[in-house]
Amino acid sequence: MTGRTGLSRGVLLVGAGAVLAGCGSGQSTLSPHSGAEHSITTLWWVMFGGACVGLAVITVLLLLGWIRRNRASLPFGGSERAATRLVVGLGIGTPIVLLTALFVWSDVFVIRSTAAPAPSSTAMTVHVIGHQWFWEIRYDGGEASTANELHIPVRTRVVVVGTTADVVHSLWVPELNRKIDLIPGRTNRVLLYADRPGTYLGQCAEFCGLQHAHMEIVVVAEPRARFEQWLHGQEATAAAAAGDRLRLFMTKGCADCHEIRGTPARAHVGPDLTHVASRSTLAAGTIPNDRVHLTAWLRDPQQAKPGTKMPQLPLAARDIDELVAYLEGLK
Repeated sequence: MTGRTGLSRGVLLVGAGAVLAGCGSGQSTLSPHSGAEHSITTLWWVMFGGACVGLAVITVLLLLGWIRRNRASLPFGGSERAATRLVVGLGIGTPIVLLTALFVWSDVFVIRSTAAPAPSSTAMTVHVIGHQWFWEIRYDGGEASTANELHIPVRTRVVVVGTTADVVHSLWVPELNRKIDLIPGRTNRVLLYADRPGTYLGQCAEFCGLQHAHMEIVVVAEPRARFEQWLHGQEATAAAAAGDRLRLFMTKGCADCHEIRGTPARAHVGPDLTHVASRSTLAAGTIPNDRVHLTAWLRDPQQAKPGTKMPQLPLAARDIDELVAYLEGLK
């Protein structure tokens, strides 16, 4: 008994830990910050209420069955026919009515309001490409390209055109809208509209390989003036005067996978690093973007993110220090 009790307590602790971890993740469909997500949240509460009603109906039927089995007379002074009518009404009629109402609610008020937006000249378009395991982000009509951080102006219709460069991914920012699947050879669209400034966490919601859990996207909604300033900075190319540090980047294998606009590095295997120092995280939210973690990442990326497509390059300690200094200047 002691062993079973200990096991039960362990299971409860693990479950509680998982629940608490989920609550603290910053991703919640019940904390809407857009019109579309408000519709989804309302549907969730309506379904929750319907489930409660259904549970109450089943409980009443079970109670009536128990009473019928243990007593000679039926409740409410009814007959066998009255009991049959009650069971049919509560057990068949009520579920049909509830499910039909939920279907109409979801189709008319939710699915249509969150459907893929039609092309519009009044909306801003952003292209998001899923990779194993990071998000490539390109802004329509300009040269701006970044990774894992999607900046949008607040209270603005932003149409995200999603594609994938390899396997199936799924883009989901729970506080702004529903998820969309990114399937090879196809495009999908979703409307992101933030009703107030803030940072909204998103995630790949379709298993895509070893580091699926570490494929985070951050949506930063900010006032229009601040967004325009950020976008203008992202469209700028890197400073030309980098000297030996740029040559080190070009000759040690970094330029085989990464692009730095304004330099001869033009590869597109890994994320664009033109303004990598302006990002808050590295490796799609896996580690903070600071000197300590950047140094460790260049020394052994597999230790921080096992399975990542970035190889461990044969870099001397001095080379790593010089590369870190160069990358930290790309703001």
